[in-house]
Amino acid sequence: MKTLKFILIALAVSFTTNHYAQDMSAEEIVDAYFENTGGIDAWKSIKGLKMSAKLNQGGMEIPLEIYQMSDGRTATVVNLQGQQFKQNVYDGESMWGMNFQTMKAEKMDAESTANAVLDLNDFPDTFLNWKEKGYTLELVGKEDFGGSETIKLKLTMEPYTVDGKEEENVAFYYFDPENFVPIARQSEMKFGQAKGMVMEITFSDYQEVGDVYMPFSLTQGAKGGMSQPITFDTIEIIDEVDDSIFAFPEESKPAEADDNKN
Repeated sequence: MKTLKFILIALAVSFTTNHYAQDMSAEEIVDAYFENTGGIDAWKSIKGLKMSAKLNQGGMEIPLEIYQMSDGRTATVVNLQGQQFKQNVYDGESMWGMNFQTMKAEKMDAESTANAVLDLNDFPDTFLNWKEKGYTLELVGKEDFGGSETIKLKLTMEPYTVDGKEEENVAFYYFDPENFVPIARQSEMKFGQAKGMVMEITFSDYQEVGDVYMPFSLTQGAKGGMSQPITFDTIEIIDEVDDSIFAFPEESKPAEADDNKN
């Protein structure tokens, strides 16, 4: 499997100096990102992804299987202590997940589902078709991240709805100035227990997936706090998947009494 640092698109050769990077616009940086990771047409052709990963939580590795489709359907299958749970599942109409205490599937409310769908619309990459989606992109400038100089971009997306009111939906991305790939993303949480906190995701170990390159190592968590590493064992491009993966489970019916039983 090839990694990005060993095989760059020829166009990247003209973008390797920090001096030149400083003269680039935000749009040119995003264009270089797609060019260096396989080309915009290859990204647009992706219909679905199947990912096998491990989440490190407190030193314990939790296997995950993640499905994402271009029509928005998504599901995360968690294998924990011999049991299988589904989380963050969207079947095209409703968003649901398993309650770890009751062991039953529960649907999200309409507002939470609508907010989740906004993120799902960004498959397979947030920057893909950003203009058509009505997003705005700004170049913030050079900024240190983790001891390295990066290029910081601001992406304003479709607003969330929180308690019936619109809330700004903004993310800041930090790009490697040589390979022009994102190495981190920061955004303020607008709802849930982490509301008001800045959530940070880092990206590394870009590897070849079909005709594109994707990060195989992530960390996510509150900025300045504990983070959870996620390592991908495999990422596959798929065209279709069994619909049952996304289906909300039917409640089992109680057994009917046997009229002939004495």
